[in-house]
Amino acid sequence: MGDDSEWMKLPVDQKCEHKLWKARLSGYEEALKIFQKIKDEKSPEWSKFLGLIKKFVTDSNAVVQLKGLEAALVYVENAHVAGKTTGEVVSGVVSKVFNQPKAKAKELGIEICLMYIEIEKAEAVQEELLKGLDNKNPKIVVACIETLRKALSEFGSKIILLKPIIKVLPKLFESREKAVRDEAKLIAVEIYRWIRDALRPPLQNINSVQLKELEEEWVKLPTGTPKPSRFLRSQQELEAKLEQQQSAGGDAEGGGDDGDEVPQIDAYELLEAVEILSKLPKDFYDKIEAKKWQERKEALEAVEVLVKNPKLEAGDYADLVKALKKVVGKDTNVMLVALAAKCLTGLAVGLRKKFGQYAGHVVPTILEKFKEKKPQVVQALQEAIDAIFLTTTLQNISEDVLAVMDNKNPTIKQQTSLFIARSFRHCTASTLPKSLLKPFCAALLKHINDSAPEVRDAAFEALGTALKVVGEKAVNPFLADVDKLKLDKIKECSEKVELVHGKKAGLAADKKDFKPAAGRTATSGAAGDKDTKDISAPKPGPLKKAPATKAGGPPKKGKPAAPGGAGSTGTKNKKGLETKEIVEPELSVEVCEEKASAVLPATCIQLLDSSNWKERLACMEEFQKAVELMDRTEMPCQALVRMLAKKPGWKETNFQVMQMKLHIVALIAQKGNFSKTSAQIVLDGLVDKIGDVKCGNNAKEAMTAIAEACMLPWTAEQVMSMAFSQKNPKNQSETLNWLSNAIKEFGFSGLNVKAFISNVKTALAATNPAVRTSAITLLGVMYLYVGPSLRMFFEDEKPALLSQIDAEFEKMQGQSPPAPTRGISKHSISGTDEGEDGDEPDEVGTDVVDLLPRTEISDKITSELVSKIGDKNWKIRKEGLDEVAAIINEAKFIQPNIGELPTALKGRLNDSNKILVQQTLNILQQLAVAMGPNIKQHVKNLGIPIITVLGDSKNNVRAAALATVNAWAEQTGMKEWLEGEDLSEELKKENPFLRQELLGWLAEKLPTLRSTPTDLILCVPHLYSCLEDRNGDVRKKAQDALPFFMMHLGYEKMAKATGKLKPTSKDQVLAMLEKAKANMPAKPAASAKGTSKPMGGSAPAKFQPASAPVEDSVSSTVETKPDPKKAKALGVSSKTKSAQGKKVPSKTSLKEDEDKSGPIFIVVPNGKEQRMKDEKGLKVLKWNFTTPRDEYIEQLKTQMSSCVAKWLQDEMFHSDFQHHNKALAVMVDHLESEKEGVIGCLDLILKWLTLRFFDTNTSVLMKALEYLKLLFTLLSEEEYHLTENEASSFIPYLILKVGEPKDVIRKDVRAILNRMCLVYPASKMFPFIMEGTKSKNSKQRAECLEELGCLVESYGMNVCQPTPGKALKEIAIHIGDRDNAVRNAALNTIVTVYNVHGDQVFKLIGTLSEKDMSMLEERIKRSAKRPSAAPVKQMEEKPPRTQSVNSNANMLRKGPAEDMSSKLKIMYRTYRIQARSMSGHPEAAQMVRREFQLDLDEIENDNGTVRCEMPELVQHKLDDIFEPVLIPEPKIRAVSPHFDDMHSNTASTINFIISQVASGDINTSIQALTQIDEVLRQEDKAEAMSGHIDQFLIATFMQLRLIYNTHMADEKLEKDEIIKLYSCIIGNMISLFQIESLAREASTGVLKDLMHGLITLMLDSRIEDLEEGQQVIRSVNLLVVKVLEKSDQTNILSALLVLLQDSLLATASSPKFSELVMKCLWRMVRLLPDTINSINLDRILLDIHIFMKVFPKEKLKQCKSEFPIRTLKTLLHTLCKLKGPKILDHLTMIDNKNESELEAHLCRMMKHSMDQTGSKSEKETEKGASRIDEKSSKAKVNDFLAEIFKKIGSKENTKEGLAELYEYKKKYSDADIEPFLKNSSQFFQSYVERGLRVIEMEREGKGRLPASAGISPQTEVTCMPAPTSTVSSIGNTNGEEVGPSVYLERLKILRQRCGLDNTKQDERPPLTSLLSKPAVPPVASSTDMLHSKLSQLRESREQHQHSDLDSNQTHSSGTMTTSSSSTANIDDLKKRLERIKSSRK
Repeated sequence: MGDDSEWMKLPVDQKCEHKLWKARLSGYEEALKIFQKIKDEKSPEWSKFLGLIKKFVTDSNAVVQLKGLEAALVYVENAHVAGKTTGEVVSGVVSKVFNQPKAKAKELGIEICLMYIEIEKAEAVQEELLKGLDNKNPKIVVACIETLRKALSEFGSKIILLKPIIKVLPKLFESREKAVRDEAKLIAVEIYRWIRDALRPPLQNINSVQLKELEEEWVKLPTGTPKPSRFLRSQQELEAKLEQQQSAGGDAEGGGDDGDEVPQIDAYELLEAVEILSKLPKDFYDKIEAKKWQERKEALEAVEVLVKNPKLEAGDYADLVKALKKVVGKDTNVMLVALAAKCLTGLAVGLRKKFGQYAGHVVPTILEKFKEKKPQVVQALQEAIDAIFLTTTLQNISEDVLAVMDNKNPTIKQQTSLFIARSFRHCTASTLPKSLLKPFCAALLKHINDSAPEVRDAAFEALGTALKVVGEKAVNPFLADVDKLKLDKIKECSEKVELVHGKKAGLAADKKDFKPAAGRTATSGAAGDKDTKDISAPKPGPLKKAPATKAGGPPKKGKPAAPGGAGSTGTKNKKGLETKEIVEPELSVEVCEEKASAVLPATCIQLLDSSNWKERLACMEEFQKAVELMDRTEMPCQALVRMLAKKPGWKETNFQVMQMKLHIVALIAQKGNFSKTSAQIVLDGLVDKIGDVKCGNNAKEAMTAIAEACMLPWTAEQVMSMAFSQKNPKNQSETLNWLSNAIKEFGFSGLNVKAFISNVKTALAATNPAVRTSAITLLGVMYLYVGPSLRMFFEDEKPALLSQIDAEFEKMQGQSPPAPTRGISKHSISGTDEGEDGDEPDEVGTDVVDLLPRTEISDKITSELVSKIGDKNWKIRKEGLDEVAAIINEAKFIQPNIGELPTALKGRLNDSNKILVQQTLNILQQLAVAMGPNIKQHVKNLGIPIITVLGDSKNNVRAAALATVNAWAEQTGMKEWLEGEDLSEELKKENPFLRQELLGWLAEKLPTLRSTPTDLILCVPHLYSCLEDRNGDVRKKAQDALPFFMMHLGYEKMAKATGKLKPTSKDQVLAMLEKAKANMPAKPAASAKGTSKPMGGSAPAKFQPASAPVEDSVSSTVETKPDPKKAKALGVSSKTKSAQGKKVPSKTSLKEDEDKSGPIFIVVPNGKEQRMKDEKGLKVLKWNFTTPRDEYIEQLKTQMSSCVAKWLQDEMFHSDFQHHNKALAVMVDHLESEKEGVIGCLDLILKWLTLRFFDTNTSVLMKALEYLKLLFTLLSEEEYHLTENEASSFIPYLILKVGEPKDVIRKDVRAILNRMCLVYPASKMFPFIMEGTKSKNSKQRAECLEELGCLVESYGMNVCQPTPGKALKEIAIHIGDRDNAVRNAALNTIVTVYNVHGDQVFKLIGTLSEKDMSMLEERIKRSAKRPSAAPVKQMEEKPPRTQSVNSNANMLRKGPAEDMSSKLKIMYRTYRIQARSMSGHPEAAQMVRREFQLDLDEIENDNGTVRCEMPELVQHKLDDIFEPVLIPEPKIRAVSPHFDDMHSNTASTINFIISQVASGDINTSIQALTQIDEVLRQEDKAEAMSGHIDQFLIATFMQLRLIYNTHMADEKLEKDEIIKLYSCIIGNMISLFQIESLAREASTGVLKDLMHGLITLMLDSRIEDLEEGQQVIRSVNLLVVKVLEKSDQTNILSALLVLLQDSLLATASSPKFSELVMKCLWRMVRLLPDTINSINLDRILLDIHIFMKVFPKEKLKQCKSEFPIRTLKTLLHTLCKLKGPKILDHLTMIDNKNESELEAHLCRMMKHSMDQTGSKSEKETEKGASRIDEKSSKAKVNDFLAEIFKKIGSKENTKEGLAELYEYKKKYSDADIEPFLKNSSQFFQSYVERGLRVIEMEREGKGRLPASAGISPQTEVTCMPAPTSTVSSIGNTNGEEVGPSVYLERLKILRQRCGLDNTKQDERPPLTSLLSKPAVPPVASSTDMLHSKLSQLRESREQHQHSDLDSNQTHSSGTMTTSSSSTANIDDLKKRLERIKSSRK
């Protein structure tokens, strides 16, 4: 029991893993209880068990396993996280549960699997179960099948994918195990229940007995549609709904789903596609042409066998189809014709939609072959054409079918009609729109009057079928002229017809009446903007994939389509529907008179032909009254107009009578049922009068009324022919004018363009100019409706005329046609009205295009021409293309049959000669315009290849391809493009150009569509891979397109499609989908199917705002960073992923995912160090080669194997570049998550990337550079520093790539080099880049030189290695380079150095040839002379970098527009150049001659540009600025001093005002400063300045510079003005530096320049002379204190160090300047104890290191003052004191630390302070007791002393040893040092004693120094007035105590001369430092301060006297240095010392 008690105490999760089965049993039971208690599915408790669930189900003990299964089931059911365990648990269930003997275990296992399916993990479960089917244990196989069966039975075939199951069924039926076979039978029955006969073909080859058994089982199944009984979690709310709504067939969604259920699985889909093209007999194409029919037969039989495969793989069947077509069309042997037809049938059945592209070629041939009488041939042809029909749409083949209808052969006519009838059966109301029905009905109506009875019967059948499909309402208008007998026959046929879609289609047609209004929302607007573009737009709606709509489909589709069908009933037949007298017979004059007399007064009729005009007039008046009162039904229109035409009729001479007559005609037409017969009676007379001055208007009115009654198209045609059959030009021109207006009023519906065009051409040729003008006006109106294609008809007109026509068209361009106001008979039923009008536009469109006369060009496309186009010689190919272009040009409009042209042109789209590709694209554009909508049938075989061209690398080719695709889409609509897999296949190609162009195109087109084919969903997986493409543009385009895809597919479908993505990708994509969901535009209203243009027209505008947020979301992430490339590392778009992983079919993907789930880089402890050792020890090859040899690659492979995931390594070293891309994508993904791994393997990663640099594939290179940018960004964030090994094996190869010809790559490489400076010292980069300048590649040389310039500019001269001289000499060599770019780069670099270093450059570069030198001088002169131009240029080439890693370094090399307002930038640059040339040198400033000064006034007042140059700043964090900050709209001069009328954008306003601070005009500057001050003084507004601080400071010190150089020198200026400006500036600055958060934003470079400006100002003697000058200087003092205290301490310290260095370097700089800089530094040192933690020590130490490098001790010695070195040591001493030994860890930024003087110095200091702190603590612990610690053994003491004596004995450390000995003796007074001295020489003993004495004297003396120190009065003025006592703040500046230490210094010098002392004193620490107190209080007494200073300055090697000692100390200063005798001097020194001591007492 002891054991038991052990495990019983354990927590549950540990029990579950215990090795005792009892413990596990108890653990599972407890877990089960816990699981049942947890109510919250997201409770963190669940996660504890995440890793254990697999163990629950795979437990080795059967009893325990049962309990585990129960617990697991509850877990899966309730835990939110359970989905993560699917793979492992289900595979555990399959392998360890299904083989258990206990039935209970198996049941639980199955339950668990089903539960996983319920929680949406069906795919993973199914995958595991399918894997289980391959298990050798039959038990497992049976259980897996059973689980699949149950899952299918419960969840249905939508959740459980049937295809993979059906694939393995035949194998299961062959199993040796009966149990497996039985189970297979059960699942086959279950599958059959769901998909019925679709299951038969895949199982046709199983054992016949089994098949028979299955058939028997299948028969027993109930026939109803099965319903799932169990639902996924996401669907469970449907369950309840379903129960309520079973009777109604589900709600909208449920019903829809059920409707789709049945067609979801199509037998065809379940079959494997077979590839047959390669299996064709080799000699097939020869045999098929053979002369012997037997050979041809053999060839065909071979094909017949192959095409019997029920599903064929897609491929290029063009040649095969061509061969078969030839046999059908030309072969004389009818048997072979039948055989070829069978082969075509097989192809069409096997390829389905993929055969559609060949349909157009074959259909005419088959139809014409129906002339054969033999029944078997006819039957074969019928089967073939029916099969082909199913692969395409009626629309696509309508042209060909209609062409054959006119054939003279009755059999052909009959068979074509029958084919049409059969085709109609497959249509629905929506796929048989009016535009299609109309030409078919017209052709069939001819056939019903045919002499051959079989032709008539066939036509009746076809019309009957049409009637059945679309309903009477749609067909009746076309049957208006059919007599009753025939009409009855048609109706009779219609009743017999059985439709493929059951009764659904008819039902849809009947439903149409319900939705009239909805479909016609745009009555007036619709007819308007119609041009050829939208002809096809309505079609995509109605033409929804017909054959797929079964079950619940059509009612849904029928309703919206109704407007398209019903509404399109035509315009010409309007009257036909309501009033039946269109076919009014012509009445004789007698009958007319009779009818007229019945309605008119008798007198009226008698007076009609009176000779007295007044009587005639009176008669007309009565006539008019009678007509006005008559009722419409009683009005005999024909009779009345006959009366009016009665003599004198239209020859009436009196204009008043005539006017009345014409008015009455109009009245009759408006009020009566006016027929065409009546119209014909009057029209002639009206046309005759239309030109009459007095009656013309009435005539026009009457015509318009007739047009309204009889439809404009008919009226217009009559009127035009009448006008042009007479000679009167006035009538002709007026008729044309009337027609122009009429078209605008009636719309263009149904007009016969052909007839017009011939009339217009006649008019254009007229001699009368009025006729010509009217004709041109009419053309203009027509142009509004027909569009640009109209011009084609007139291209052969004379140029003068053509230019007039063009001018007219030009006027019309951009106008939309007006909405029709007439043409709607007032007496029609309102419902239909709306319908008609709504649909008019789309009829217009179709008609316009149908009416254009089309030429047949197929005969011109000869085989010679086709072979020319395919010729090997490009010139001949070009000739061929030219010919084609000429043919199309000549034909203008062509018929769709263009023979072999498509295949020929397709070949040219991938021509190697890009010019030909472009020419082909132009031809295809022409073709689209010429063929019009009929181009549809070529979309698949020609359109899709055009899309492929969008992937071309050349920009112009892509643009041409896009234009072509648009031209095509304009004609075809989008449906054809989106149907099938072609588009998704294109998107799948990993070509960034193709992807971005295609997505852009889709984003433009999709929003305008009302519906899309279901195949759009196929594009979604590829869209998702584009969202993660490595190319930013592709990602951007994909994001833009996302909302439009969602608009058509819905969020649900899109979200479901993410299921196959990797988890990381899935989360990202889902986030983007959420975002897109918010931005998803509404679909164009579906109800408006009939109208297309209003939706189309407004669509783009409507969706713009919707897509904007998506763009913003991306651009905002980019904007926050200065470098757009860097932005890729951020935000959604960052993760670039390989699309490959997503394509893997279900079988393998899970396994791969499991493999790939772990880390990709394994951290091997010390792995990197070991590799470096191996390389140093030459155990492995050094990474150094010109091209990588195999052994290097192998070596890298071996090294990687231990620390890189196996699968990734396979990708990395794969021979195919695509895999490298994949590897890089994965590495990018894991970069953030595996930082340690990446850093651990960094050397290997960099080496592998160098191999990629040698690849030729650009995509890999781009991806590699992308990765490198992200990598170095990460490394700098992690503050990693490259090792020498990593650098040397990577940088040289990276530098090779700087010379790449591609701009993008060069830019990337420069960006990487720039980022590398953050992880590898610039000075070490320098030699590598220098090496790059020796390359043969001139681009590389130039780029490297540029880079060197940037380094010098950013990091100063110290980067030049090995020495500035050598480096510059090397650079200067390139001034003579033969390449211009290299010369320029070399010159620019040297100019940059000149700007930093001044004239010293000329010394450094040595002698140059005269030519080079003159070039250089010229360039330098230019850079100085034209500061406003040159610096900008420089800026573009290489914007400055600053060294700061801090985010405030806002200049990390950004593009010029990003940095600061361009104006400021120019000024800043100039200022820097000037500042360098005369830093702190007032005289120089005044000497600048006027012409060389920068005329800031000029720049400032350049009014023209200010407005547009709103400074664009980078790094605006605009999120932080809330609107309340109010800033006025800036004006040039008078800027209102308030921020109240807020400018739209705060940031840009601030930028503008800041730019004005630097203005040359004092008032402007003051006003700007006032405004900024106002912002700064208000706490709530001050934040607005954030992000603008550097910019503001730059503007400020530029203004200071301007005052100093320009204003102060300007005699005319009032000095008060200047003082005022100064006080504004200083006031502003003080306000700014009181706000700490803002003050900290100032970056180093800017602070340096600011301090420079302020100190220069303090030293400006001209200010002191002014009245208020002293006050200004005091304020500046105060400001300096603020700057020092409030700025970012690292930045200000760094700035001061650099400033000190510069001021000491600059020969012109005054000593006062440096002195003040040092005082600032001392102040900083005093602040250090409080600020040390906020300081980036690494940076400060780097600056000190650089300082010490520039000023080694020797050099500092030469300085006039000793302050610099003392300042430096004080700083270091304080840092050491505060940080202790840790300070040595902060030298990371210094390269070759070991060579650094700084490190040695710090080490020495540390040693002492360690010793000293040690002794101090001893004293404290032992309270001054000076005895040796008991614990330290005697031996230890001896060792310690021995060590000290060794030091004293050594030459270098003697002083140090003595100091240590002194300390030791003081501490342990009883210590015995005798034994050590005994053995040494007398000289040594006395040396030691003397040394100790000196130390003692010195130290005691030091303790007695007085507590006051002198202060030089003059410094007090210029130093900062500190709040504490003056003494404490300044005492340590330059008042000096002359203590013993001074003499010791002298002594040291003397000893040196006498050879007593070593020379390497610098390495010896000062003795006195041992005594200096370890912690000086912040405000120490000046004496203490002085001591601590002196103790550090002990080592100064300066030999000259202090020049500025206080007066009371000078008496002893002069005499020391001259003395020569050492001993005398020492005695002398002692005496003096004593004297001083006594005088002090």
